[in-house]
Amino acid sequence: MTEAAIELKDVSLTLGHGASRVHVLKQVTLDVARGEATGIVGPSGSGKSTLLMVIAGLERVDSGTVRIAGETLNGKSEDAIAAYRGRTIGIVFQSFHLIPNMTALENVAVPLELAGHNDAFAVAARELAAVGLKDRVTHYPGELSGGEQQRVAIARALAPEPKILIADEPTGNLDQATGRQICDLLFTKAAERNMTLILVTHDQALAARCDRQIAMRSGRIESGALSAVSA
Repeated sequence: MTEAAIELKDVSLTLGHGASRVHVLKQVTLDVARGEATGIVGPSGSGKSTLLMVIAGLERVDSGTVRIAGETLNGKSEDAIAAYRGRTIGIVFQSFHLIPNMTALENVAVPLELAGHNDAFAVAARELAAVGLKDRVTHYPGELSGGEQQRVAIARALAPEPKILIADEPTGNLDQATGRQICDLLFTKAAERNMTLILVTHDQALAARCDRQIAMRSGRIESGALSAVSA
């Protein structure tokens, strides 16, 4: 049996109050094996991004069990979850989320410094070189192309050497050619480091590159919930 990286059991989550209350996730059960690349697809509003936020510990569930890299998140304090996230999960968003008045090097190094890494800037420089930005470390986000900004974001996600890499529509703000390069980079780095990759995308061709696809609709998983971890 393959070791599990992500185990969700009967997870439900409701957001909002009163008339605006929405059941975003409905009894979701999901197993993802360590080192597996999983693509999550489905229409807008199906719960894909919320599922990622649950895995990352950024949303607390109403019911069910969330177990990530052998650690159960249910009942943990916000500080404990933040510490878990910092050492376990790297996140790449569609909109880059870089700090505009910091250089590429600083954007990658600052989270490491906050986590107590003594060699934060050396690690940041190494990760930027690994994503092809060795000569752009002193540039600010406004001086970088969209593809370069996403590479900085990937370097920032990889720097703590996470076990799990989460990407939420990572090519959504990029042209097709640049998006393909970013996808190649994500898959290459995940394979090199034996990371578990969870990828939310509307791009069927991108999802098809994953080891398997999970289809979501109306807060439920319609297909693909079982992996080698369950075999």
